[in-house]
Amino acid sequence: MALFTDGPVASIDEMAARDSQLLTVASVEGIDVTQKLWLAQDEIALELGTLLASLSYVGQLFWIPPQPNIESVVVTPALKLWHTLRTLELVYSDAYNNQINDRYAGKRDQFREMARSAYDKLVDTGIGIASFPVKKAAAPEVTTTVAAPPGVPFADGTYYVTMAWTNSQGEEGACAVPAAITTSACTLAVQPGTAPPNATGWNVYLGTGPDNMSLQNDVPIAAGQTWLQPGTMAAGRAPGRGQSPTYVKPVPRMIQRG
Repeated sequence: MALFTDGPVASIDEMAARDSQLLTVASVEGIDVTQKLWLAQDEIALELGTLLASLSYVGQLFWIPPQPNIESVVVTPALKLWHTLRTLELVYSDAYNNQINDRYAGKRDQFREMARSAYDKLVDTGIGIASFPVKKAAAPEVTTTVAAPPGVPFADGTYYVTMAWTNSQGEEGACAVPAAITTSACTLAVQPGTAPPNATGWNVYLGTGPDNMSLQNDVPIAAGQTWLQPGTMAAGRAPGRGQSPTYVKPVPRMIQRG
């Protein structure tokens, strides 16, 4: 799972899976679906902020965690569903305002009710919170170098590289968008950017395609250290999907705005 602040919670593909007419309607009516994803994200962020501000820790006698904020919210299935449906509501609201078409109004109202139901599911299941949230990594700097570690030479070819930050608990944030690089009689070096708050190390993933990368390091690499790829590519686990919630915080019943 990713953090809410890592980017749009849902994707256009996930929206289209729920509404097969989405892309056609967006094209005909000139609607920027990506923009609607961000608008829905902003609206939900405001509502999540209100919910988080209402939470208290009364009754927790032995350990009181920090007050959660929007940057510690983890995307759960209920939150993703809410964002997906809220975005579809915005798309059809825009389409209706363009044409005053009752068919679009029906879709708008349908997704509005479904979004409210998804909100209720979030209230029932609670908000996922990461105690030590780690932001999604930015693409690392990947370069070729002849300063290869001793051993078998690194095979020539085109490789895909990504990375993810880790925290002191060993939890891993969401991976960066993979970068591609071609090697010839050399190996590659991977240098991360500035570590975000709570990050103490990072993991590197490498593969011959964006969908078959594997973990290369045995233990997290220190935040300021460069990774020099050895000659043999390790067959580690695939990149993760981000942090899981440390705990789920119950949500008080409130009347949803909008």
